[in-house]
Amino acid sequence: MSDELESNFQRPLITHNSSLITHHLINLEKKMVDLIPSSDTVMQILKRTGAFREGHFVYPNGKHSPHYFQMPLAFRYYDTARVLAVALSRKFRVDRDISSQLPKVSIISPSSGGIPVAFGVRDALSAEQIYWAEKEGDKRRFRQYINKGEVNPSIMVDDIIRSGHAIEETDALVKELGSPVIGCGAIVRFTSAPDKLGAVPIRSLVEFDAQMYDEGDECNDCKKDVPVEHVRF
Repeated sequence: MSDELESNFQRPLITHNSSLITHHLINLEKKMVDLIPSSDTVMQILKRTGAFREGHFVYPNGKHSPHYFQMPLAFRYYDTARVLAVALSRKFRVDRDISSQLPKVSIISPSSGGIPVAFGVRDALSAEQIYWAEKEGDKRRFRQYINKGEVNPSIMVDDIIRSGHAIEETDALVKELGSPVIGCGAIVRFTSAPDKLGAVPIRSLVEFDAQMYDEGDECNDCKKDVPVEHVRF
């Protein structure tokens, strides 16, 4: 058989195999999405664990709200923490640009509250590195001796994104270290917060429309004389 004829016989096989691989990847992505719990299911988990509360709350900044999230209460249970972290990790894995770079990525938390999420997502994605930023005075920093060029392409995760300030500050730190941010997400994102970090979409398990009142006079619970509970974070 001539080389040309043999080549012609092989081409359809390669095309057929490519189609099968593409079809297989699409099916895997669909199954991955199907395995992500719904927002309602996640909210039920947060209510059951006490991480989501309803009442009349006053935040440290003076804002009033009928809702309050204390996310560490959900992450104190290993099984619950794993369900939430794995679900968030699947939001990243279905992104081909991110999945193609695994496991040579770093998972980064912008605060101590996101550390359990970061470790859970790191385990689920088998990521090579994990870092977290901390607030020192009025500045957010990484620990010393993390050098430029050492940080893999980054996926930033947190337990909750209320304003987006923490992730934006951490994004600047990561870029100073020469690492691109390829993914960003949280268990809960307030709809008043940004839905993108630069050009990177912010993925979340719950998009929550928080009702926040700047003044007590605007608060419906104040008008009804509902007892106030002051919260620290």
